[in-house]
Amino acid sequence: MSAITRGPGTGRRDTAADDPGTGRRDAPAGKHRGRDSEQLFNRVALGVLIALAVLWLLPLAWALATSIRPAQEVVTNPTGWFSAHPTLAAYGEIFDAGKLPYWYANSFITTVLTTVLTVVMASLAAFALAHTRFRMRRAAFALLLAGIMIPGQVLMIPQFLALQSAGMLNTYWGVILPQVPNVVAVFVFKQFFDGIPRELIEAARADGAGWLRIYGQIVMPISRPAVSAVTIFVFVGVWNNFLWPLLVVTDPEMMTLPVGLTSVQDVFGVPYAQLMASAVLGAIPLLAVFALFQRRIVEGIAGTGLK
Repeated sequence: MSAITRGPGTGRRDTAADDPGTGRRDAPAGKHRGRDSEQLFNRVALGVLIALAVLWLLPLAWALATSIRPAQEVVTNPTGWFSAHPTLAAYGEIFDAGKLPYWYANSFITTVLTTVLTVVMASLAAFALAHTRFRMRRAAFALLLAGIMIPGQVLMIPQFLALQSAGMLNTYWGVILPQVPNVVAVFVFKQFFDGIPRELIEAARADGAGWLRIYGQIVMPISRPAVSAVTIFVFVGVWNNFLWPLLVVTDPEMMTLPVGLTSVQDVFGVPYAQLMASAVLGAIPLLAVFALFQRRIVEGIAGTGLK
């Protein structure tokens, strides 16, 4: 049995077969094709993500496998994956030859302080650019963005000379302060703050709230996605920073983890087991951050419109 319907305003007659068992009409063929296309796309996307994940994890897995192999096996077969006699001797040698607890502590202190100061300073600057009105505001933002085009290496010599004259070499602040200015963090915060309704800020101003109170009690509590994104990206970047701590720190007990592990590698020459053990030790904190805050990372990227 078939039902005949007339499309409004078209004068055409469409037919659709009823389901004799349920009386419901079959879904149009176009919907089936759309659903099949969506399923195909999801499968392809999943396959690509799995392939990229394997490509990213493969070097780390090889580093971990190499770090627990005896040194003699690594020398005779550097590309091997498995060992009949796994050992943690490479990790023990790194702990004995270096000052690993100091390096972890130094990296943690400098990274946390740099991240906190960057979030505060960048959010304050972005709040001023997004919600206050002053002369040359757009020009100031344009000049700020122009700073992205200046390589950081160009500024290292002037920064080093300034810190040297201030007596801040081999100190935490010598490592921290030059890393606090972050144009990308300001841009991310401003993009998020631009989405906050202007009426909310004006209502707070009408109630007598000052700018700092609006910033601290209204804007920042609803900006957790942006804060999360900036915090994680800055943390990872500062933790992995090698060149600047290498320039300003010469005391072995003040070195950060990347610089300190390089000195251990120099002691051993080029032993691949110790080298891979150093890489694993340096990656553990970052893996923990991503494992614990991966949902925050996704929410932060989506919430700030960062592409």
